[in-house]
Amino acid sequence: MYRFLLTPRWWGINVFVLLAIPFCVFMGTWQLGRFEDRVDSHRSAEAAPDPGKRAAAPLAELLPVDQETSGRHATATGRYADQLVVPNRELDEKPGSYVLALLRTDGGRALPVVRGWLPAGEAVPPAPKGEVSVTGALQAPENSGTDGADSRGGLPPGQVGIISGASLVNLVPYAVYDAWVTVTEPEAGLTPVPAQAPQGSGLDLKAFQNLGYTGEWFVFVAFVIFMWFRLFRRETEAIKDRALGLETAA
Repeated sequence: MYRFLLTPRWWGINVFVLLAIPFCVFMGTWQLGRFEDRVDSHRSAEAAPDPGKRAAAPLAELLPVDQETSGRHATATGRYADQLVVPNRELDEKPGSYVLALLRTDGGRALPVVRGWLPAGEAVPPAPKGEVSVTGALQAPENSGTDGADSRGGLPPGQVGIISGASLVNLVPYAVYDAWVTVTEPEAGLTPVPAQAPQGSGLDLKAFQNLGYTGEWFVFVAFVIFMWFRLFRRETEAIKDRALGLETAA
């Protein structure tokens, strides 16, 4: 009765099933692993001491930025060069902009420094003259997925949509650190910009997307098995009907 399993049609069905099931299981397991990694990262971040409460350290000791150094207070000395505005950045649901100045350090590279947040319509205060020392929370470079980031380009001169070395190096004639700091005590008229938690360190929407994808892949496994069993049952019933001389639908 089951010789039909050796026909070319069923060979194709069986090969597909034998390949699809382990692939779906692998993908589901991989997505589950991604979710578990985010859970572990979240627990580690909660158990670790608040980076903002640790002693400030020289910028060079905290680079490159990672989940451990993000949010640490970094110190740097230099002279402010170009100053830019990062538009369309809300703070406490109020429209405004970040005031971003590039601090030329002794090594020649510039550190992007967010001097503070400015309400919409307010005049941008000039950066201090001469040599200055800056202390601020170290942050990883932004990307197109950062809240408020504008990657479309075409902004007016003096503005930048994303705070990152890749975007700033096209606007200034000197090297830029691929990191930035937000000062904790800005000058009068500016509001401090809160430091952001490093990406991938919390149970955000992406973490639960991984969990949802895990469920989808295992549902696919069940669907493949169900469809194979349904086809198998229909084939065996058709063979039984023919053996009894019953007519079956074409």
